[in-house]
Amino acid sequence: MSKQLESVHLAPVQSVDARQQRCPMPLLMAKRGLRELASGEVLEVLATDPGSTRDFQSLERLGGHAVHTSTLGDGVLRHLIIKA
Repeated sequence: MSKQLESVHLAPVQSVDARQQRCPMPLLMAKRGLRELASGEVLEVLATDPGSTRDFQSLERLGGHAVHTSTLGDGVLRHLIIKA
C-alpha cells in the first residue's frame, strides 16, 4: 500500500464543516485550514456542494496535496486532504 493511501486511514488533525456552503466557500475554508497543518497531516472537509469534488481535484492537481473523497449519508461529501 502506498504511503498516500496509508495516510488516508489516519485520523484527521483538523476538520472543517463546509456543509450548506456553496462554491467557492468549501475550497476557501479548506485552504484556510491547511495553513495551520504541517506537511503530511490530514484535513477533513465535510461539504454538501457537489461542485466541491471538482474543486478539490483541482487543489490536488495544482497544489500537490493528496485528496480522497467519499460520500457519506444525506449527500455529504467527505474530502480528506493530505497536505503536501
